Amino acid sequence: MPDFDLNHFLATLPALPGVYRMLAENGAVLYVGKAVNLKRRVSGYFHKNAHSPRIALMLKQVARVDITVTRSEAEALILENNLIKSLAPKYNILFRDDKSYPYLKLSAHAFPQLGYHRGATVKPHRYFGPYPDGNAVRESIDVLQKVFRLRTCEDSVFAHRSRPCLLHQIQRCHAPCVGAVSEAEYAVHVRAATDFLNGRTAELTRKLETQMQSAADALDFEAAARFRDQIHALGTVQSRQFVSDGGAARTDVVAVAAAHGTVCVHWAAVRGGRYSGDCSLFPDTRRDPAPDPQAYAEAFVAQRYLQAENAPELLVCALPLSDSLRQALQPMRVVVPVRGEKRKWLEMAQHNAEIALARHIGGTQDRLRRQDELGEILGFAVKRLECFDISHTQGEATVAACVVYDGLAMQPAQYRRFNIRSTACGDDYAAMREALTRRYANADTLPDAVLIDGGTGQINVAREVWAQLGLNVPLVGIAKGESRKAGLEEIILPFQNKRFRLPETSAALHLLQTVRDEAHRFAITGHRKKRDKARLQSSLDDIAGIGAKRKKALLTRFGSVRGVAAAGVDEIAQTEGISRALAEKIYAALHGN
Repeated sequence: MPDFDLNHFLATLPALPGVYRMLAENGAVLYVGKAVNLKRRVSGYFHKNAHSPRIALMLKQVARVDITVTRSEAEALILENNLIKSLAPKYNILFRDDKSYPYLKLSAHAFPQLGYHRGATVKPHRYFGPYPDGNAVRESIDVLQKVFRLRTCEDSVFAHRSRPCLLHQIQRCHAPCVGAVSEAEYAVHVRAATDFLNGRTAELTRKLETQMQSAADALDFEAAARFRDQIHALGTVQSRQFVSDGGAARTDVVAVAAAHGTVCVHWAAVRGGRYSGDCSLFPDTRRDPAPDPQAYAEAFVAQRYLQAENAPELLVCALPLSDSLRQALQPMRVVVPVRGEKRKWLEMAQHNAEIALARHIGGTQDRLRRQDELGEILGFAVKRLECFDISHTQGEATVAACVVYDGLAMQPAQYRRFNIRSTACGDDYAAMREALTRRYANADTLPDAVLIDGGTGQINVAREVWAQLGLNVPLVGIAKGESRKAGLEEIILPFQNKRFRLPETSAALHLLQTVRDEAHRFAITGHRKKRDKARLQSSLDDIAGIGAKRKKALLTRFGSVRGVAAAGVDEIAQTEGISRALAEKIYAALHGN
C-alpha cells in the first residue's frame, strides 16, 4: 500500500458530509462510517483515546483512510449502507443484526403486501431502499396507499377478512381480501408501484394524466379528481435522495481534475440507481509537463471500456469524448449532462475528484519536503532508499527483510525477504551480513543510500560487507535510544563520522521512521510465517502415520495445532481418517509422552 501520512491526511480533510473507509495494510476495508463533518469525525478517531474495545482494535490495524464527499448527511447515510453491504467490512458489526436501515417491501404473494422491513432481505420478496429512517418508509407507504391502493395488512388478517376494512372505505386499499379486485387488475397496480419505486415516474405520470383527461372528457369528474390526487401524491411521495435516485440500471460516472501538472480521474459506479463505489486514479504525468485533462479522460475511458465484457448502460462524462471513441463504445451511451439528476451525479464526482487531487498534490509536496530535507542532512540527493531489518524469536526462524523507498513512495513489489541460513542462534550481526551479501553481491542497480535498523554493531557489519564487495553506497543507521521511544532515535552517518538526533518534528526523521517501520513490519510478518510453518511441521508431520490428508483433516476440525493439542483422545479419534490407536499416538506426541 502506498505511503500514507496520517497527519497530512487529517490536516487536509474537508469539513463536509461524506463517508470514510478504514483500510488495512493489504487494502481490505476494515470499517465504513458516515459523517456530517468528515474532518471532525475522522480526526476524532486519532485524537481521542476513549474508544470501545472494538474500535480500539480496529484502529491498530488501520493503514489508510479513504473518503467520499456527499452533498448531505442523508446521502452519506445511504452511501454508507450501500458500501457496507457490498464490502462487508470486518468491524461494521452493528449492522450484522436486524438493526440495519429500513426498506420498503413488496411481498411475493398473489396479492403483494406493501410493508416496512428492517433486517436481512429474503427472496423472492422485493425491497426498495434503503431509506434514511423509519419515518421516511412510513411516509412513503402512506402516499403509495393513496396512489396505488395496495394492501398493508398482515397475512393472518388478510386470510380471515369477511368484509372490507376502513382503508377500503377511505380509498386506501382495493380490498383484495374480499375479492373486490381481480389478481390481474391488482398486478397492474403493483407494476405501477414498482416502476415508481424504481424511478420511472415520468412515464407513470404521463399515463395518469392521460387517464385523468379521458375521465374528464367522459364527465367522470370523481375519477378525474382521483387521478389528479394521484399525480399530486407522486410529486410529493418522498424527498428524492440523490445517491439512491433512479435512471439507467448500470451507470458509470467519470470526472477529471487537473492542477500543477497532476491529473485525477475519478470514477463512480451507480447500479440500480444506487451508488455502489468510487475510486480516484492518478496517472503518471512526470513526462507530461502540461497534461491535457481531455486526453487523460479519453485514455481512461478507452482502456477501461473498449474491451470490457460487462460495460455499463450509460457513461456520464465530465468532458465530451471524440466521435470515434463514442462510436467504438456503442451500444453504451455516453452523455455530458448540463441539467437534471445526471448533472448532479457528475457534480458530485467532480467535487470528489478536486478534493482527491488537492490531497494528492499536498501529499506529494510533503513527501518532496521530506526527501529534500533528508538530502540536505546527508549532503546528497536521495531518491531510492533501501532498508534492512532482522526478525527472529530467540534465534528461531530468522528472517531478514529489505524494503524499498523510491519515487516518493514505498515500492512493495520490490521488497525482498531472506531466510537466514548462516545462523541459528539469534546472531543479528551474522544475519545482517548474510542478507547484505546476498542482496548486493550481484546487484544490477544500487540505491542512493542503505538504511540499517540498528546501532554501531550493525553499521560495522555493513561496512565489512562493503569492503568485501567493493561498494561505496552511503550507509545510514537509525538506532533507538535507551527509552526506545519514537522521536528519540539516534542517526548514525559513518561516512561523515557523525551521530546525532533530529527534532521530533523533523520531516527527514519522519521519512526514516516510515521506511524503518515498514522494514520492521515486513520482517516480522515473514518471520511469523516461517516460524508457524516450522512449528506446524515439527508437531504434526513428525508423527508416524500423519500425512498431508490427515493433517488437513485435523486442522480443519480443530482449527490449529493448539486446538488439536487441547482435544482429548476421543475427540481426535472422531476425525475422519484417524483411528483410536492413531489418536492415542497423536495425543502422546503433542503432550511430550
